[in-house]
Amino acid sequence: MIGVTDFDTDYVMKAMRVSAMKDTCGFSMNYFVGLKSYKKDGYVPCDLEMESLARTLEYSFDDRAISQFAKLTEHKNDYDYFYNRSFNYKNVIDAKTMFARGKTANGKWRTPFDPLSSKHRRDDYCEGNAWQWTFFVPHDVDGLAKIFGGKRVLLSRLDSLFTNQSKLIGDQVSGDISCLICQYAHGNEPSHHIAYMYNHLGEPRKTKYYVNKILTTLYDTTPEGICGNEDTVQMSAWYIFSALGLYPMDPVSGKYELGAPLFDKASIKLPSGKSVIVKADDFIRRKYIRQSRILKC
Repeated sequence: MIGVTDFDTDYVMKAMRVSAMKDTCGFSMNYFVGLKSYKKDGYVPCDLEMESLARTLEYSFDDRAISQFAKLTEHKNDYDYFYNRSFNYKNVIDAKTMFARGKTANGKWRTPFDPLSSKHRRDDYCEGNAWQWTFFVPHDVDGLAKIFGGKRVLLSRLDSLFTNQSKLIGDQVSGDISCLICQYAHGNEPSHHIAYMYNHLGEPRKTKYYVNKILTTLYDTTPEGICGNEDTVQMSAWYIFSALGLYPMDPVSGKYELGAPLFDKASIKLPSGKSVIVKADDFIRRKYIRQSRILKC
């Protein structure tokens, strides 16, 4: 949220409100999907809709986005409602297994459960598994850590994501789970913020290490040099931001995370004719990247 309001904000707020309150928002996977159950129960039941876990987490993030626009444009009632609803992600985080899981309409966790399993477009996750989707809470890292038992525990879970085996289970594993660093799947967009979560857990050196590893091992200058699924140019956008040493981990916040710049200096030309200059002296790059290479996956 960068504060742009030179348009009819009341009209846009109304459009957001209407779309976020619809019982049905489309037809997918041979059934209608929407927000009826999400509004009623605070999550999408896995026995009523496919990809229910992913929908719940994405709806929660969308709610936070709407709330911040409502706050910016002084729509207090909308802000209060959608801000509170943005915490619905908590309803699908199982504190016992420390994974985001499908939950039935009667409040039971789906069983059997294997965080390595995947069935493309036919399970509780969208183009991913429990390992990748558990961390899709870019708007409330502190809240996710609290569910897990504190930042040290969430830090350990992140470490496990980047050091666990790359094994995937199932006879219809999603092809979008690609460009793996252990269970981190850079080939699909829902994982793109995860390395930057270390910044919020007191380990910025790990953010810089893994961002640099992704930049230098999962991209190259060949015709196939952009890994994964280039939906809406996100694979390229991640590279450009990260190569500059900046990344909007939580775009709604209007803040940029510091990462691992590839260049000593970069210039970004703005439409106004002005330029933004990003500098990273050798000390910064040496301290936060070269020393971090002692970490191993």
